[in-house]
Amino acid sequence: MKKRQTRAGWAFISPMVIVLGLFLLLPVLMAAWVAVSDWSGRGAPWGSGVHFVGLQNFGDVFGGDQIATSRFGTSLRNNFYYVLLVVPLQTALSLGLAFMVNKRALRAKGFYRTAFYFPSVTSTVAITVLWLFLFSSSGAINQAMGWLNLHGPNWFFDPRGIFHLAVGGGPGPSALVNHGFLGVSFWDWLSGPSVAMTAFILMAIFTTSGTFMLLFLAALQAIGEDTDEAAMIDGAGSWRRFRSITMPMLRPTIFTVLTLGTIGGWQVFDQIYTAGQAGGPANTTLTPAFLSYDAAFLSQQWGRGAAIAFVLFGLIVIFTLLQRLLLNRVSK
Repeated sequence: MKKRQTRAGWAFISPMVIVLGLFLLLPVLMAAWVAVSDWSGRGAPWGSGVHFVGLQNFGDVFGGDQIATSRFGTSLRNNFYYVLLVVPLQTALSLGLAFMVNKRALRAKGFYRTAFYFPSVTSTVAITVLWLFLFSSSGAINQAMGWLNLHGPNWFFDPRGIFHLAVGGGPGPSALVNHGFLGVSFWDWLSGPSVAMTAFILMAIFTTSGTFMLLFLAALQAIGEDTDEAAMIDGAGSWRRFRSITMPMLRPTIFTVLTLGTIGGWQVFDQIYTAGQAGGPANTTLTPAFLSYDAAFLSQQWGRGAAIAFVLFGLIVIFTLLQRLLLNRVSK
């Protein structure tokens, strides 16, 4: 009986297994071969003219080619600050919005839920174009800051980090400027994202918080009101109920939101591509995903582009595991 059920089960899922194998597993295996070969983009990757080069493409990224290493290090620096700022801020904002629209005393809940979720279903390209228009020389934000005398003529294209600008914008310590990692000085690693990348960070928070709000809202409604009322009867205050009851029960949702936010943060591409500046100003909006596309499709260095993609995959896995470990420790 079990054998028949097993065969029937495999028969039902075989179409999806075949689809996943053809459109997911096979492309990943092909990309892995491209990452360790000298494929030029012409003909089949497994053709007779393609040779195995081992880890040469990875070596070029991590130190073999000084320009390539510097661009890769810069992209990692940019994306690191993107994830560091976007993930916690969008999680906190989406959780706060979920609490707000879940209150029984709030009127017009449907309107607020729709309004908060609307940016998430709007085209990223359209929002990026609108965002860049707001920050352009004739945009509303630029005009408002000009009235307040808070910026110079090229403030949006300043390649210095916001932390660097916050301390005066002068030259950094020579010990940090003259030494670095992956072609990027330690001072640049610590200077924070540029003004342009900060604008993309704000846009990401604006467009993604609505989606995660719905996840938190579903989790809050699943908790129910009986548990909260029982804690109130026992004398627990609002903060105690939030810390001891709500947050532990939201832990699976928090992990899901943090994981999805981390993956999406490290894969940011469409905003940078739509901006049309190839990572400008001075590569301060360059990301590994865009760098992989640039190396493969624009520079025809397919092996290097595939190598960057697999490095990015490894970073996503590592950060997800560290995130889960940290969340488990905090919740104990």
